[in-house]
Amino acid sequence: MDILELALSMELDLENFYLKQADLHKENSLAVVFTLLAKEENNHATILKRKADKLTLSLEDSDILSEVRSLFKEVHDFKNDIKNILNQLDTYRLALEKEQHSLKFYQDLQQDATDEQSKTVFQYLISQEDKHCIILEELVKLVTRPEEWVESAEFGLREDY
Repeated sequence: MDILELALSMELDLENFYLKQADLHKENSLAVVFTLLAKEENNHATILKRKADKLTLSLEDSDILSEVRSLFKEVHDFKNDIKNILNQLDTYRLALEKEQHSLKFYQDLQQDATDEQSKTVFQYLISQEDKHCIILEELVKLVTRPEEWVESAEFGLREDY
């Protein structure tokens, strides 16, 4: 299996993982996040297919961060919707681990790339996977913060959440 086939397989596996998670979370707002992530992974797979076929590539920057930002602003509804889902934190951490693995994989590919088109494609995929990591890190933070966060009005500045 060559590198592009491996990358394509990885993207399709992530897409399937996110689609499964979207289905499992269809009762709450996380279905939207997982559906967006699945769509992103499908887009990455299309880019890799075009690269393998030596077709012209369209590397448009994704707007996924702004699309999910509104979900993070609605923390009240968000927390209530997903409170009863078992192992949700494990799901986010697993997804984050997969995204970090993808990020590292593309960073290694970019370092080893010899032609400019490959470097450009891999840099694009690195930036996309980095955005996915940010989203999943925020989900982990939202789920763990109520149990880990200790707040006292008399001690210093606290970050907003």
